[in-house]
Amino acid sequence: MKPRLVEPSRSLSYRERCRIEALHAAGHTRAEIARRLGRHRSTIGRELERNQSRSLRRGGYIATSAQARTDQRARRPKPAKLATNLPLRRRVQDRLNLDHSPEQIARRLREEFPDDPEMWVSHETIYQSLYVQSRGGLKRELTRHLRTGRTVRKPQRHGDQRRERFAGMVMISDRPAEVEDRAVPGHWEGDLILGSTESGSAVGTLVERATRFVMLLHLPGGHTAEIVQEAMVAKMATLPEQLRRSLTWDQGSEMANHVAIAEATGLSIYFCDPHSPWQRGSNENTNGLLRQYLPKGEDLSFYGPGMLDQIASQLNARPRKTLNWRTPAETLDALLSGQSDPPVATTG
Repeated sequence: MKPRLVEPSRSLSYRERCRIEALHAAGHTRAEIARRLGRHRSTIGRELERNQSRSLRRGGYIATSAQARTDQRARRPKPAKLATNLPLRRRVQDRLNLDHSPEQIARRLREEFPDDPEMWVSHETIYQSLYVQSRGGLKRELTRHLRTGRTVRKPQRHGDQRRERFAGMVMISDRPAEVEDRAVPGHWEGDLILGSTESGSAVGTLVERATRFVMLLHLPGGHTAEIVQEAMVAKMATLPEQLRRSLTWDQGSEMANHVAIAEATGLSIYFCDPHSPWQRGSNENTNGLLRQYLPKGEDLSFYGPGMLDQIASQLNARPRKTLNWRTPAETLDALLSGQSDPPVATTG
């Protein structure tokens, strides 16, 4: 098993840019530069695309110029995109009036305007524009079209709280682009389905992002960090290595042992921002489907490992619209055998 490496800082340092300059000038590929720096290949690709000097022959890269451009872009305040881009704001407003979620809007805009980044906006920017009026652009009345209907957004955290709840957490913002585009199987989203308050019971849910394949964790005796760790390690051991790439979870206390889980399974573990269920869209959708089998208010300790495997099997054999009406089991088998590319996927 490969040792788990300490995650690098999200931003490239000037020293790293100097190494990129030397390696790029020597003719090394982006993949080789990324390997030598311990960075993801897409990070190096974005850096070269943003900061290559077009005036130099063959698109040369100069570290000092790249650092200067980066510093310039980082200056604050920046104008709010939805406040200054009227066509984009109109598109977002029209879709909000149709009760589309900010994430659905953000993803759809990229589909409709693949070659026009000025018509792209992140779902978080839409939320900020709705709830933080100083960001400008969208009227607060549009919040009634959101699923929660809240006119005030729940705070992400208090000012005196640390962003990281556990030591060594790696946030979803540092998750590689490979995970986001769902092109490669082996990236999972996880959560708990809670039973009745009296029982304190729960079932762990794991959903593979590319195929929507589901696995359920039997959690006898509760859902402490130790119980979840044991169940997670045992379940992941049933999978081939190529299906154990990453796991995205929220910041619940059940994941306090995430470092031990990562070491035992080989998974890279990423944590969502607080109160951001849309960052685990596939898992949230699947949990809703699972409530047909695991109703709210029940003592979920009644469901043993065999029963949970049967429930997962039934869900994995159910045709899904987001998979072009194939089942998760069929899609996973096709991907593993190299017979099929993944279908165009949404967050559901």
